[in-house]
Amino acid sequence: MRIVGVDFGTKRVGLAKSDPLGMFAQPVGTFTPSEALDVLDELSRVDDVSTIVIGWPLEEDGSHGKMIQLVKEYINRLRKRIPNVEIVRRDERSSSERAKELIRSSGRPSMRKTGRGRIDTAAAGIILQEYLDEVH
Repeated sequence: MRIVGVDFGTKRVGLAKSDPLGMFAQPVGTFTPSEALDVLDELSRVDDVSTIVIGWPLEEDGSHGKMIQLVKEYINRLRKRIPNVEIVRRDERSSSERAKELIRSSGRPSMRKTGRGRIDTAAAGIILQEYLDEVH
């Protein structure tokens, strides 16, 4: 069984999945919110996904901002589409900033043209990896 990480955005959703042993996050890609639902549905069937870990976009002070409602609505869509998978919310504060730093430090080429998608996928990986580290 695998675990999937989700970095939700209104334009792009980054996805990552665990290896079969649930030890390491692996990138899946970046998709529109609707495409991500299709990919998550497919992953749940093909890779026997047990849990989806979705970034919970708290404000820096820990309060709920406007993105929380959008993530709640996306979680409801996920529950309707994939009812047998556990959904876990995980504080995602600074995951995008850490993803940017990770990409910069990896020596990858400029992020100007394809950077946002890579950042979203990396942020999903960070959200997932932190969860995996916590549960193992």
